[in-house]
Amino acid sequence: MGTKSLFYLELLDNFTNLVFNENMKLIQINIKGISYSDTQTGAYALILKEIDGNRRLPIIIGGFEAQSIAIALEKELKPKRPLTHDLFRNFAERFNIYIKQVIIHKLVDGVFYSSLICERDKIEEIIDARTSDAIAMALRFGAPVFIYDSILKQAGFDESTIKEDKKNTGGENWIKNFVEEQSKQKAVPDDLNKLSLSKLKSLLNKLVNLEDYEKAVKIRDEISKRESKK
Repeated sequence: MGTKSLFYLELLDNFTNLVFNENMKLIQINIKGISYSDTQTGAYALILKEIDGNRRLPIIIGGFEAQSIAIALEKELKPKRPLTHDLFRNFAERFNIYIKQVIIHKLVDGVFYSSLICERDKIEEIIDARTSDAIAMALRFGAPVFIYDSILKQAGFDESTIKEDKKNTGGENWIKNFVEEQSKQKAVPDDLNKLSLSKLKSLLNKLVNLEDYEKAVKIRDEISKRESKK
């Protein structure tokens, strides 16, 4: 192989490593707010924003998780009894387990995957968690939240997009549009009797994959009811 060919192979290898490293770069984010959909009942969007930039990332979460995050953000709101995330924090602290950081590390079919980086006795452990739960816990431990730059590029909105939307609509319609679009993917027909058993099972698998367990339970109950009649 000639010197010129080796040079180009080395150049290509360096470029590939550069792109890979850029995509694997961690970006710290914080919570910008929580948005509620007026048209899709029970649909909330958690709005995350990169600290050293203008990109924002909306993530669909359930009502319970939205409540838990909102309570953690509002320091004056103190439930008389611990919520689930407060209970987990109390349990973890009792056994000297601390959450050091949260990393949103994967996005598959619209579902974000996160990890809790924990420490006990100077030993680190990585625990898989739903992103909404991970952020609720991060708030309670004062832990930073990070996301890979590649995910933010894929699913985030930059400032120019948001400003253009505000200019055209007079408000942050990009959030509402996102919430409604994502909610449509999890939509369940009002009349389940019109769906065959096979379609119900397919819908159940879809909702489980999308981590919408509240609606999945409704479908599961309908399937159980039909199968009990056989």
